[in-house]
Amino acid sequence: MSVLPLVFTSGWASGINAYAVVLLFGVFGATGLTDEVPASLQRTDVLIIAGVLFLCEAVADKIPYVDSIWDTVHTVLRPVAGAVVAALLAGENGSLPELAAAAVGGSTALMSHLVKAGTRMAVNTSPEPFSNIAVSMAEDLGVAGIITFALFHPLAAALIAGTLLLLGIVVLAFLATKIRRFLRRRAQRRQEKRPVGAEASRAPW
Repeated sequence: MSVLPLVFTSGWASGINAYAVVLLFGVFGATGLTDEVPASLQRTDVLIIAGVLFLCEAVADKIPYVDSIWDTVHTVLRPVAGAVVAALLAGENGSLPELAAAAVGGSTALMSHLVKAGTRMAVNTSPEPFSNIAVSMAEDLGVAGIITFALFHPLAAALIAGTLLLLGIVVLAFLATKIRRFLRRRAQRRQEKRPVGAEASRAPW
């Protein structure tokens, strides 16, 4: 059976929470729930590192503005993780060249990451922190559910992941105006602070 649906789904999930993907795959493989997971993801050191980083993300992802900083840092990390996981899955299965799998997993992870990061910027325009927590928990549960489902029903999971990705792009397009306003307000605040420092630097001796 082709591993492409699982590669696509893992790429989508990696763009949202790459550490959760690695941790879930590793745990499922180590406990014998599936034979689809490569041994390299089941190693104890990989599971420990993924677990620690997942806990860090679980905290940072629920704090307004900190989540956007975290997303910025992971703009490269999540697509790379998606590509690596995809290549490992393809290497274990043998039905898809590893390079092609890496391209699918990495590009899908990048798209879902951009949707996540853009949505979070829009959520951060809200003055209360509870929306961040709700969105973060929904993302974590969604990743856990779709990865678990993908191991047993890869094609159906890939269709769900593709639908969620398209919906996310549509929602992000509607939120673009809100994000631009937020960025303009932040730029204005920075400009308002600059003259104070500039005047202080030009103070007479």
